[in-house]
Amino acid sequence: IVVGTGSTQLYQAALYALTTPGGPQPISVVCAAPYYSQYEQETDYLRSGLYKWAGDAFAFDKEEPYIEVVTSPNNPDGSIRKAVVNSTSNEGKHIYDLAYYWPQYTAITAAADYDIMSFTFSKSTGHAGSRIGWSIVKDEEIARKMTNFIEYSSIGVSKDSQHRAATIMGVIYNSYQDFKSDSTENFFQFGHRLMAERWSRLREVVAMNGFFSLPKFPREFCLFNGDYTESYPAFAWLKINGDIEDCEKFLKENKILSRGGKRFGSDPRFARVSMLSREDVFENFLNRLLTIKGIRNGH
Repeated sequence: IVVGTGSTQLYQAALYALTTPGGPQPISVVCAAPYYSQYEQETDYLRSGLYKWAGDAFAFDKEEPYIEVVTSPNNPDGSIRKAVVNSTSNEGKHIYDLAYYWPQYTAITAAADYDIMSFTFSKSTGHAGSRIGWSIVKDEEIARKMTNFIEYSSIGVSKDSQHRAATIMGVIYNSYQDFKSDSTENFFQFGHRLMAERWSRLREVVAMNGFFSLPKFPREFCLFNGDYTESYPAFAWLKINGDIEDCEKFLKENKILSRGGKRFGSDPRFARVSMLSREDVFENFLNRLLTIKGIRNGH
């Protein structure tokens, strides 16, 4: 287990570990679109000679070494992902970003089992300010290189943050060991119910609005909760219908902040909206979506 200052540092550490000592050309880094908007910036920010951003994994067809980042559930659209690069070079390596693979967001259908798997404290419990992430790495040499990168770049990870994260995770773990009442919600049940309620309300508003559409998710059996559930992602991947070409711009004109599809390597008719805001902010978001319907109907 490699601990880092959030998943961003772990991503940089994994890229470094998978590409050192380097070669004549930087190794291509790809991810299937729509992909997390920060991957491109994080990959190219240091202008490393070890690796470079190469865009959409669906379009990558070079017979050369590459690194594919797989985000599952995916940010921004909530889909469950696997590696997609079709290459016969056998020189591909993978980083699995499992930041949202928690039972409040999606069904836990199997134990994750990949060479590099990254998680973040902020998405599991909401404690983003602690800046703690961790990677489970099968190859000891890769793990050692990642640890060295973290030590060189930030002289390790805050001990206060590690202690805080370990304490909170311990409390959650112990609550499950002592959980006996059928009428009391535990931590992940509460999160799952809250996300389910928010998604239900959003789908109702979108259906009434008529100008947007949302992805649909299959019901799957969750091994953690012991029941069938659909996904309730942390973000809504809104698509605007009709002849409007820029969803982000249109939403901004109606006082709704979002992140447009182009930032995710996708169509600008899509936009990502957070489902994790405070309750009053979420209520305002829903009300403003309904207001758009009124404006478009001339009321």
